[in-house]
Amino acid sequence: MADIAALAAALDGIEIATDRALLRQRSRDFYWYSPILKQRLDGKSAELLARPKDEAEVLRVLTECRAARVPVTVRGGATGNYGQCVPLDGGVLLDMTAMAAPVALTDGVVEVEAGAKMIDLDLWCRDRGWELKLWPSTKRTATIGGFVAGGGAGVGGISHGTMRERGNLVGARVATMQDPPRILDLEGIAANPVNRTYGTTGVLTRIRVPLTPAQAWRDVAIAFPDFVPASRFALDLSFADGIPKKMCGVFDSQLPPFFRGIAEAVPAGHALALVMVAPAAMTALRELAAEHGGRIVAEQDAVEAERDAEKTPFYEYCWNHTTLQVLKRDRGVSYLQCRFPFEDTLKAVEAVRIPFRDEVWMHTECVRFGGRLTMSALPVIRWTSAERLYEIIAAFEAQGIGIANPHVLTIEEGSGYRRVPGDQLGFKQMTDPLGLLNPGKMRDFTPPEPAAA
Repeated sequence: MADIAALAAALDGIEIATDRALLRQRSRDFYWYSPILKQRLDGKSAELLARPKDEAEVLRVLTECRAARVPVTVRGGATGNYGQCVPLDGGVLLDMTAMAAPVALTDGVVEVEAGAKMIDLDLWCRDRGWELKLWPSTKRTATIGGFVAGGGAGVGGISHGTMRERGNLVGARVATMQDPPRILDLEGIAANPVNRTYGTTGVLTRIRVPLTPAQAWRDVAIAFPDFVPASRFALDLSFADGIPKKMCGVFDSQLPPFFRGIAEAVPAGHALALVMVAPAAMTALRELAAEHGGRIVAEQDAVEAERDAEKTPFYEYCWNHTTLQVLKRDRGVSYLQCRFPFEDTLKAVEAVRIPFRDEVWMHTECVRFGGRLTMSALPVIRWTSAERLYEIIAAFEAQGIGIANPHVLTIEEGSGYRRVPGDQLGFKQMTDPLGLLNPGKMRDFTPPEPAAA
């Protein structure tokens, strides 16, 4: 058993906390979306929280934890859904949110400390004529380090793909748990081993990502009589190269009633598309929507909406915020993560939407993978049992639909089509030879060094 009191004393001068209620609260993310993960993770908690203010303090924490053989789990905004920041073996929760400053913006690339909230970073870049290429639906609370380490998909994917695409992560600075811990500066594909690895392969301290010129985006809600024409519209919009766009999500008719703020604008029984387009594209958007039987029912300035705490940007109805909007009123649901085939996309969607319509409420997002456009889905699932969930997964896979299972803890089991290329396992063996970084989240890892001090 680790001597937490001695460890706390060794970290004198660094912000720490040992209050048990606070530790329980900070040792959680949104894993409870999954009844399977909720059963496995409820009650798990760190024994000490450390909140470093710079890289030197990060290295101090890692040095002391290595010496005491204490595991370290990294926390950003705790907005993930996979239990990434839940310590399975107690130890130290490393809260990175005090390291939140932009460092530099050069040639369209921003370098920023990993604990920066993505909304703050995007607004800082926007004041300089740029914006983030990608952000999650949790943009107002998520950190850039957490986005890279645990997600990497979301708004912007219709034009820029996900964080796994070459060029979307320029580089990162990473603290290791080698003997002694040190900082690695990784560039280009050398940073792949820390991309979507949940902090198992190192502690992200700084991130470098490319930007895109800022746009005055418009949020637009379009109602359709049925899901099929809404989906055809979305795919046509995705391939319309002349329309600058940031997002397009499609929702079957069961879902819009849960979207407080726009629900009353959507006629009963109608499907919904939520899009972000540049103002110059509004004429083309109206024409395309009308060709598919759609009608604009709500519209707002997207940038103004996210600056106003009283308003809801439309991306907060999309991606996995869709699940949250339903869970606010109905705790009997969960979700899946899927990618439909590039060819005959809508045929595959309908092959699973229709037979499961009573328990799978279809929600798709248009996204690029490897330069090809398709639909990624985060359908809301009426929960009955784990056995039924895996029957649904099998039916999806039988139609050639890829699954990134959000009901498991490890990278290998959960990444699926979202897995980042590279040797994450070999990199972890180098950077974390004792297996102290977020243990239990990389299934195939065996520590190359003995754990005994």
